[in-house]
Parts: sequence; structure tokens; C-alpha cells
Amino acid sequence: MKRTGLLQQVRAALKRSPVVALVGPRQCGKTTLARELVDAESPNYFDLEDPAAAMRLAQPMTALRELRGLVVVDEVQRRPDLFPVLRVLADRRPLPARFLILGSASPDLLRQSSESLAGRLELLAMGGFSLAEVGLAARARHLRRGGFPRSFLARSEADSLTWRKNFITSFLERDLPQWGIAAPAATLHRFWTILAHYHGQTWNASEIAGSFGLTDKTVRHYLDILCGTFMVRQLPPWHENTTSSKPSRRAPNGCC
Repeated sequence: MKRTGLLQQVRAALKRSPVVALVGPRQCGKTTLARELVDAESPNYFDLEDPAAAMRLAQPMTALRELRGLVVVDEVQRRPDLFPVLRVLADRRPLPARFLILGSASPDLLRQSSESLAGRLELLAMGGFSLAEVGLAARARHLRRGGFPRSFLARSEADSLTWRKNFITSFLERDLPQWGIAAPAATLHRFWTILAHYHGQTWNASEIAGSFGLTDKTVRHYLDILCGTFMVRQLPPWHENTTSSKPSRRAPNGCC
């Protein structure tokens, strides 16, 4: 499925900024989109889940400074030490190369990126297929299967469900530990399941903490992990301020 709108956004961002970060959950289609811009076999393409590509970046400045045109670094959250190198390369004049970095963790989770690339980085968020992309005729399928490409495009409902179950297990047991996020997989799975029941509602950290026998701080940390890896979106609520005619925002709780 072509994602023309997103591709146009990425191309426009690359004209404006020396470094563009395309961020979103794993398996949402970031790699597929990037490979429409740079061939996966090109020396300008680095997939950090590929041991050979990771080895090529053992000395990042040496590997990147001679490249020209567009350079793609996929799964950049595996190498946060690359951000200071990218800052130096982005400041060259004239600019011989621009960088498209793909990540499955937000800059807030990778604080070094926002610190190192301030003023040089343009951030684009990407999710699964939207209803606008799949069309209204497929809205029931989209509701059942979600927008992850492999789930939405699976041959059957059973295949789609199996893919989602495997994705959750892999995400909790493999991806988070590899990113240095320490959280018990079983506990986080139960937390995620409970959180799903709060979809579209106001959530209360104390209520969830009580059901788990944990502190408010711990469950908020779990929520930050899922938000930071794009598995959950938290919408801060707006409440009417009874002492003023103007609305005010309050953010200790949120709508998931």
C-alpha cells in the first residue's frame, strides 16, 4: 500500500532540515517508506538490526563523513551515541549529506537526541495505516485489525490475531530489554491490558496502582514507557476553571 502523503512530508522535511527523524512504533512501515528513498543495498543505508550494518558503524564518523546525498539510519535508538556525530556532520558547510533517522522510541525517551541535535532535527511522527489511507470501505476491517500493516494486510482474521499476539510478546520480551528499558515483561503486559480498558476515558494512576499493589510513581513510569515507544497515546485533559472564564489545562491524569 503506497503512503504518498507521508512520503511527500518526508521529502519536504529533508529539503528544510539536515536531519529528519521519522519516529513511530515498530512494524508501522518506517523501513518500507525509507527504502523508497534509499535502496537497502546502498552504502548509504544502515539498518542497526543487521549485524553487518552495525559493524560498518563501529567508527561512525569514519563511516558517515564521506557519504553524499541522503543517508538512512534505521532503528537509531540502538545507538544513541550517534547523535553527537550527526550534530557535527549536520553543521558542515556546504552540506554534502542529509540524514533520515528512523526510531521506535521518542526523543523524550532518548533525551540525548534532543540535546545534541537541537535546531538541526525535524521530527515526523508515523503510525500505522490511517482510515484515510485504507478508505472508508475498509473501516470495519481497520477497527478489528488495527493499522499495523502486517496485521491489517494479513490473509485472515486468525493470521492477523496471531501476528498481534507475537508482536506484543516480542516487544515486551525482546525489544524493551534491548533498548535498556528495565520492566518485568509479565507485569507490563498486565498493565497494558488493564490500560486498554481505559481507552477513551480518564485514567487514575492511584486506582491502577492499587490493583497492582504498586506505587503511583511505578505505574506512571510504565505509562511513560508505553507512550515513549508509541504503543499508547496520552491526551492531557482540559478542564473548565470555575474561577475564570478561560479554560485551563491540567496534566496529572490523562485520557488513553
